[in-house]
Amino acid sequence: MNTLVSVLYIVAFVLFIYGLMGMTGPRTAVRGNWIAAAGMAVAVVATLLLPGMGNWPLIALGLGIGAVIGVPAARRVKMTAMPQMVALFNGVGGGAVALIAWVEFRVTTGYEAEPRYVAIASLFAAIVGSVSFWGSGIAFGKLQEILPGRPVTLGRLQQPLNIVVLTAAVVCAVIIASGGRSELLIIGVLVAAGLIGVMVVLPIGGADMPVVISLLNAFTGLSAAAMGLALDNTALIVAGMIVGASGSILTNLMAQAMNRSIPAILAGGFGGGGDAGAATVSGAGDRPVRSTSTADAAIQLAYAGRVMVVPGYGLAVAQAQHAVREMADLLEAKGIDVAYAVHPVAGRMPGHMNVLLAEADVPYEALKEMDESNSAFPQVDVSLVIGANDVTNPAAQSDPSSPIYGMPILHVTSSRSVIVLKRSMGSGFAGIDNALFTDAKTAMLFGDAKESVAGIVEELKTL
Repeated sequence: MNTLVSVLYIVAFVLFIYGLMGMTGPRTAVRGNWIAAAGMAVAVVATLLLPGMGNWPLIALGLGIGAVIGVPAARRVKMTAMPQMVALFNGVGGGAVALIAWVEFRVTTGYEAEPRYVAIASLFAAIVGSVSFWGSGIAFGKLQEILPGRPVTLGRLQQPLNIVVLTAAVVCAVIIASGGRSELLIIGVLVAAGLIGVMVVLPIGGADMPVVISLLNAFTGLSAAAMGLALDNTALIVAGMIVGASGSILTNLMAQAMNRSIPAILAGGFGGGGDAGAATVSGAGDRPVRSTSTADAAIQLAYAGRVMVVPGYGLAVAQAQHAVREMADLLEAKGIDVAYAVHPVAGRMPGHMNVLLAEADVPYEALKEMDESNSAFPQVDVSLVIGANDVTNPAAQSDPSSPIYGMPILHVTSSRSVIVLKRSMGSGFAGIDNALFTDAKTAMLFGDAKESVAGIVEELKTL
């Protein structure tokens, strides 16, 4: 039986890696997801075949509850709510690891007669898993707008308090590893780590939330790998390390895309969550805003030779991706080149815009990364910005006093003209005004993005 389990685990690992490889592009992402899911199913079956496995009714109950809650939730979630769904599911994984660590403490009577590495790995998993669970819960609340998107901080006391609470968790863990048997100690570890998760994520604003979700995802993977080491479960170790490594790499890439360090992001205090009381761009209030209509926008697009669509979170909110695809088809039928400039952190999670456009069957070849897009903008006749805010703000390049100064952006002002589709002049996640809206090249088309694009489509049909 042990040989069979080992073989099944190897099959599961191969499927994990092959599935992950499939997620490198939209065309193979769905297949890759199914392959990885099949690998997890194989790993679960292999684990259930381990000698000594029992209490089958409880296992069946757990699997049933998970399926009843997870499957409908994943199928019904709207694309705009996908980031908070990811945060929630990720947090559940971290919470599960923390609970397993607690159970392991009780079953082994405080790791009595267990090797020292088992206690250390289990306590590490308890701390990191609890941080991930509670931190993901706060991230979910901010994204779902249950909690304020702006930074919530204690000012100068924030970092000292974080250090005190983290020290408390570590001290309790050290006492346990040194032979402490009181269950209050493991509860203290979980509570203190949970407070750290809350206190670290609350001060982080909406602008940094995509990076936070990716970082917490990496935390969950690392906690699972550590718990696998404590339980001598190869599947947990491998799967956890894959998640931890990929999440860490993604977090670093996203931080670089925002020109911000991970410590600076964790320090919090940046990003107003799009509140009305936004900081003002220097001189922006003195410049007039030029508005346009769907008819004028359609004419401008119809006589262009090259159009670049710049999607953002507003596109996801309005669910305008299918209307955009219809508009692009009409323009391409007129011989106009249409491409899509996708910023790495556009939206509320990594790859948000890619997934959204793939849902509308936008060809993958039409999606251009930031560097390629910026090289192309000088040859673009019309840049159509749909709900993208901070990632197009020229202040990131021109205003040293701006909170986003130095952040790589899409240089839409390099194109010959710009049309911005937006409900209002409100700010983005960074909580600052966008100088693009008052640029001489820019025309603002106010209203719901889906309705505006649909209006442009109807006008194009008459031209």
